[in-house]
Amino acid sequence: MRKVNEENERIKRRYLKYLKAAMRKDANTVQKASDGILRFEVSTNFASFKKFRIEQVIKFREKLEDEVSKATGKPLSKSTISTILAANKGFIFWLAGQSGYKQRIRHSDADYFNMDAKGRRVASAVRETPYPSMEMARHAFNYMPETSDVERRNKALFAFFMLTGARDGAVASLRLKHINMIDECVYQDAREVRTKNSKTFTTFFLPVDDEYLTCFKDWMKHLKQDKLFGPDDPLFPPAEVKPVDGEFKITGLKREIYKNANALRKAIREAFTRADLPPFTPHAFRKTLVKWADTHYPTREAFKAFSQNIGHSSVVTSISAYCPVSIERQAELIKKRRSS
Repeated sequence: MRKVNEENERIKRRYLKYLKAAMRKDANTVQKASDGILRFEVSTNFASFKKFRIEQVIKFREKLEDEVSKATGKPLSKSTISTILAANKGFIFWLAGQSGYKQRIRHSDADYFNMDAKGRRVASAVRETPYPSMEMARHAFNYMPETSDVERRNKALFAFFMLTGARDGAVASLRLKHINMIDECVYQDAREVRTKNSKTFTTFFLPVDDEYLTCFKDWMKHLKQDKLFGPDDPLFPPAEVKPVDGEFKITGLKREIYKNANALRKAIREAFTRADLPPFTPHAFRKTLVKWADTHYPTREAFKAFSQNIGHSSVVTSISAYCPVSIERQAELIKKRRSS
């Protein structure tokens, strides 16, 4: 059973409120801060923050280096350690200015949570992340069943990700009213849609494959004509599960949006594994589409339009984050230039 230091809990609550209300951090950032601070508390056996000592930090850093991830069974990654240390650094720096603590903690004490230079370089290193090719995506899509409402929903979901490159969090919160089938676009209204950084923008369907568009159109028709869904109903509704003959079964679709994107990610991963492919997530589609756009939108203006279409304010973001040059391609281009 988790131990609790009530005094610590009160000051932590104040800090987390500060992050959320004053610093305007999102819920995920606040949760990471909370988890990181809790790790430090555990390492001190929940000693009062008023008894903070630099030696505690040194011991904590050493413990993190030796700790093993419960999820992977491997040592914590440098990026994970960096996130944990940064969470505690911010907290201790803030704590040094609070009544009852500023006589015991100095702002410079927070610096003891810094990683060494080598660790920072490893933590911030950019690594190539796998993503499906257009052919792999179409292969997985073709293997998806569409017998039940849930299966049809999942296939339409896959098609929608390929048509828009939208983020899964935003897609989970979309309603029918956000879709314009005449102009073939989706209006990602930040007042109602969970977009990144609360950005409002319009995404037009990409001309990647007619099969995706046909599938999505059929889904829209099914929702409106067969299910009698209205403008405020969800675009991709959760399954309705009820007890039937003594066991729980899917009986239909709910008229409410998902609280998060977990179910959407699961559906996409399963689509790929069903086709004997790696379990790619919806976010991987964004890299797939950026690579596709790099060929299909060759002019600066056209690629800028594409970048804007997937929610990027700058083309640099699209190129640096989603269109890196592989080591193999780097070698090919450099050697080609040298021989010419």
